[in-house]
Amino acid sequence: MELKDFIEELSSNSPAPGGGSISALCGSLANGLGSMVFNLTIGKKMFNNYEKEIQDTIMESLKKVSVQKDEFLKLMDKDTEAFMKVMAAFKLPKDTDENKKIRNEKIQEAYKEAVLVPLEVAEKALATYEHILIACKYGNKNAITDAGVACLSASTSVQGAILNVKINLSSIENDDYRNKVKNRCDEILKESQAKREEIMKIVNDIVES
Repeated sequence: MELKDFIEELSSNSPAPGGGSISALCGSLANGLGSMVFNLTIGKKMFNNYEKEIQDTIMESLKKVSVQKDEFLKLMDKDTEAFMKVMAAFKLPKDTDENKKIRNEKIQEAYKEAVLVPLEVAEKALATYEHILIACKYGNKNAITDAGVACLSASTSVQGAILNVKINLSSIENDDYRNKVKNRCDEILKESQAKREEIMKIVNDIVES
């Protein structure tokens, strides 16, 4: 789908794509920008002056972000699919006690999938910070603001995905499962905030120097 068409679909009264898909898209954009910074670094004089260990680190990060940007795009589709499964479960018949039982089980299964997809987005976005940090430390300084936007995009991806986890989590009846996932969400948000602050300090120090 062309970007303009995607935005039009997003703007419509269709419930999907929605915030979950956009959170995954932000993760893809973060990795795409990270890839851009590395590609603007490799082969340049500053890169050639680095020790081999740092060069290898940069090359490895480029490989990771190149793969992850595509993984996030797949998660965009998975998020929409998970939402549609929830909607389909609610449409199941409830005319008998047995059908009510089956319907409720299917709804719970669908909600768990609708929790796991954005949770995966949040986990992957959190892991992206590692490569953005490398881009900030060793990347082409002319692209430092691109690394900064990558960081902010990763942060949006994390926070948006966690919002979607929590809204779906509220419909799950298993208290132990709900508490376990909620605790992990809190950990991810805390780690994300710390990593974002670390990276943006580097970015702002370079921009303002």
